[in-house]
Amino acid sequence: LPAVAATVDTHAYSRKILNDFLLPNGRLKAIPAQRKKLEAVLQHIAHDIEPGKHYTEKQINDILSRFHEDTATLRRELIGYNILARAGGEYWVTENNK
Repeated sequence: LPAVAATVDTHAYSRKILNDFLLPNGRLKAIPAQRKKLEAVLQHIAHDIEPGKHYTEKQINDILSRFHEDTATLRRELIGYNILARAGGEYWVTENNK
């Protein structure tokens, strides 16, 4: 039961953060500076990236530009949070986030 309560709290927190940082059209008002808020936003963005598929940097930038013009920061943070992996000019969703 405590584990279920923690999951519900986490989802409620993520929803609140997304409501605070997303415009009605789905774009970010700003990239959160606070790490926990940033992670919630990055997890949301990752839902637009298909697991198992490899992307070029341009393809990833095209996806990220739907959310914010600073695609380099978003891309770097997605890799830093181990949501995306990168090698040989390709990007993909990590096993932890499928």
